[in-house]
Amino acid sequence: MAKATFAAGCFWGVEEAFRHIKGVTSTTVGYTGGTTKDPTYKQVCTGSTGHAEAVEVEFDPAQVSYRELLAAFFQNHNPTTLNSQGPDFGTQYRSAIFYHDAEQEAAARESIAALEKSGIFKRPIVTQVLPAGPFYRAEEYHQQYLAKRGAASCHY
Repeated sequence: MAKATFAAGCFWGVEEAFRHIKGVTSTTVGYTGGTTKDPTYKQVCTGSTGHAEAVEVEFDPAQVSYRELLAAFFQNHNPTTLNSQGPDFGTQYRSAIFYHDAEQEAAARESIAALEKSGIFKRPIVTQVLPAGPFYRAEEYHQQYLAKRGAASCHY
C-alpha cells in the first residue's frame, strides 16, 4: 500500500471523490500543513492553525497509480482559486498536494506544468506542492460524512 495526501476545499467532497476510485483502500479526513498540534475542527475553521482540510488516501499502486490520483484531484476541484472552493473561504480550504516522497513531488509538479501548458484552466494554478508532515485525523463525525448522509457531493 502507498499513501497520498490532498487538500482541495471541504474535505467531505474530496474524500467522497477518492473513496470510489478502484484501488483506493481507505480514506481519512483530517488536518495537515499547519503548526497547531492535534487541532480541532473548530480551531481549523478559524484559519489560525495553518492547517488545511485534507484527505489521506491509502491506495494499491498495482491497481491505481499516483498519477491517476493526481488526475482525480485536479478534476474534482478548482485549482485556480486561492484559499477557497465554492462558498468556503480561508487558508483551510486551499488547494495543496502533500507529497510523501520525491517521486510524488515530481509527479505533482509535472501534472501542474502539463495542466498549465494545456490551457484547460484560464487562470494560473495556485495548488501548493509541499512535503507531507503530521496528519491529524478529524473528529469521527467528519469521516465519510457525505456517505453517512446519503449525499453525493458538498453543497456547491
